[in-house]
Amino acid sequence: MEGLKKFLPGDIKELRILGRTEKDKNPLVLFWTGSGIELNFEGTELWCEFESDYSCYEQWIAVYVNGALLSRQMLYKGRQQVCLFRNLQMKKINHVKVVKEVQAMPGDPEAYLAIHALYGDGVFCELPEPACRIEFIGDSITSGEGSCGGTVEQDWVAMWFSASHGYPQLVSEELGAEYRVVSQSGYGVYCAYDNNLDHVIPLYYEQMCGVLEGERNRTLGVGDAYDFSEWQPDYVVINLGTNDGGAFHNPEWCDESTGRKNKMYNGANGLPAAECLKKVEEAVADFLKTVRKNNPRAYILWAYGMMGTVVEPAIKAGIAAYCDTTGDKKVRYIALEEIQGEEIGARFHPGIRGHKKTAEQLCRVISELRKEA
Repeated sequence: MEGLKKFLPGDIKELRILGRTEKDKNPLVLFWTGSGIELNFEGTELWCEFESDYSCYEQWIAVYVNGALLSRQMLYKGRQQVCLFRNLQMKKINHVKVVKEVQAMPGDPEAYLAIHALYGDGVFCELPEPACRIEFIGDSITSGEGSCGGTVEQDWVAMWFSASHGYPQLVSEELGAEYRVVSQSGYGVYCAYDNNLDHVIPLYYEQMCGVLEGERNRTLGVGDAYDFSEWQPDYVVINLGTNDGGAFHNPEWCDESTGRKNKMYNGANGLPAAECLKKVEEAVADFLKTVRKNNPRAYILWAYGMMGTVVEPAIKAGIAAYCDTTGDKKVRYIALEEIQGEEIGARFHPGIRGHKKTAEQLCRVISELRKEA
């Protein structure tokens, strides 16, 4: 990279930081799926220096140049320079977006991804304001698990995760939106797929990225309170409930250190027991209060159904209870179409076609709301 100028991310005022992080620090650490950087650069060549670490779940990135997905690649451990583009016209402004493809990995305390510097032969230019801002909250579906890879793939590995194939990215492309994601595989709104009461998004939503483990991550402040004033969305899309529904088919969870237990179960009629659905309903209403407190002007959409509708009655009841109690009129339930056939990808999760179908459905709703605003 001889002859190229070095730029630190925290010093580039035109750089748009994607995702929850401390944007003025060098290096720039990326936590959640879909986090990264966006920029306009006038020059012929641009490189990015990453630092990656992991013990089992490697880091992947995707690079977009002028709206096209140019590359998707795994990063090896340590520092490395990745060419974003080169040999382009000098007087042309090129739009670049680099995103983290994989979700935060709590099962790997060594998981780490940071951007140390950018190297180029030109200048950074101002980005236009996005048409809107959207926060997506969810589980493995929103993390893009299984969106890469064929239906035969069942291994739980990082390579089958892809933010670039997921519906949050597809929605943002269609609507010209900037988006952020808070999502974690297996997590629910009341309990996880294995009945675990601690693996739920509401416990971590107000933190930077509290799902991550390990001393380095704690030092980076993953458990610190997130400053919501730094980035306010116009829309919040919540896609939770799939794992709460899955818990009905899994064994009881017990926390050996405290003795806490949980088991979602069916009644004598074979349907989810009313008392279990009530717990989900209350969790939905409580979480909506938290989301509204931190996003006072956003329209909240609870979208559910891509992988079944076990707890749909509880979600609808929770939304109704919240709206009746608070008088909030900017909350809506969206019944998503269930994936089937060629819409299914790896690990029985939505593939790219499934994500495209959901993205189209969400875009229609959000476009309607934007017209009404």
